[in-house]
Amino acid sequence: MTSPESGRTSVGVPRETMPGERRVALVPGVVERLCAQGLGVVVEAGAGQAALIPDEAFAKAGASIGDPWSADVVIKVNAPTEAEIARLSPGSALIGFLAPLTDPDIADRLRAAGVQGFALESVPRISRAQSMDALSSQANVAGYRAVLLAASECTRFFPMLTTAAGTVKPASVLVLGVGVAGLQALATAKRLGARTTGYDVRPEVADQVRSVGAKWLDLGVSAVGEGGYARELTDDEHAEQTHRLNSAIAGFDVVITTALVPGRPAPKLVPAEAVRRMRPGSVIVDLAGAAGGNCELSEPGRTVVGHEITIAAPLNLPASMPEHASELYARNVQALLELMLVDGRLAPDLTDEVLAAACITRPDPA
Repeated sequence: MTSPESGRTSVGVPRETMPGERRVALVPGVVERLCAQGLGVVVEAGAGQAALIPDEAFAKAGASIGDPWSADVVIKVNAPTEAEIARLSPGSALIGFLAPLTDPDIADRLRAAGVQGFALESVPRISRAQSMDALSSQANVAGYRAVLLAASECTRFFPMLTTAAGTVKPASVLVLGVGVAGLQALATAKRLGARTTGYDVRPEVADQVRSVGAKWLDLGVSAVGEGGYARELTDDEHAEQTHRLNSAIAGFDVVITTALVPGRPAPKLVPAEAVRRMRPGSVIVDLAGAAGGNCELSEPGRTVVGHEITIAAPLNLPASMPEHASELYARNVQALLELMLVDGRLAPDLTDEVLAAACITRPDPA
């Protein structure tokens, strides 16, 4: 399906409607590159407003401002609502964070609408797909912002200060879960002058922790999984991990948690007992709030105080940095979209391992 007016494959960019979402799926720089390849781009009026990108910037890049829903490819950040699915054209494709693991019915709804869905969170973590890894690009933003949030809530300085009144020791920061967000958190906290330590149930990431100047916390519990993720711990492993973490957590001023198991509730790494043992004025930033949280006392979407410890469980931190988060996301989308094009026409090859993994709805056989 192509735009009847121009014969070009059309790409639509709607305005995001999820509360608190400020990102936009494409930015003018990427729009310009897509237009240069012969694609037609339609951006909904105001789609970039929350990301501080005016319609005029999209128009200058070559996009038209109008209805994006009839395009051959519609690109979103968040999964579409029922009303939005109804606006998609049969035979079109949809690219975005479609949450197929937490909302398995999304595939059936898209299939019923005749739409081929490509979930960015399903892009495999292999070398040739790194440029399409939107989970990682957005996790970088979240890890950075988590440290700034922790620093603003903490009652202590992050860096060591030497003053006429004496020396102030640097804050100690523990990051639990050392994926992309965790490594960025460690690196950011280190740049702010904190003493940093990382922990993960995957012992092979210890060298990565040390590469950003942090210490490695070895609790002797390993849960190596597939695809770069940790597997879910057994009951015995979880009990042992909890016991050892209880003792370790008490010695830190800031704890940032990032541990997630795809499609499952977040593991509870910080029980209430561990919070009670922390020094008053300490801070926990729980980046797993959307999946229930890594801390037993977290309240997703809120910052609360328990046992004189501040516990923040922010949702969608990347949306708090909409300009750069959108820019990174748009580059990921561009790389995936270009893989789906043949001579400027939409023709995804589902024998390709990247597209096969990302595709959650396949067209009916002829």
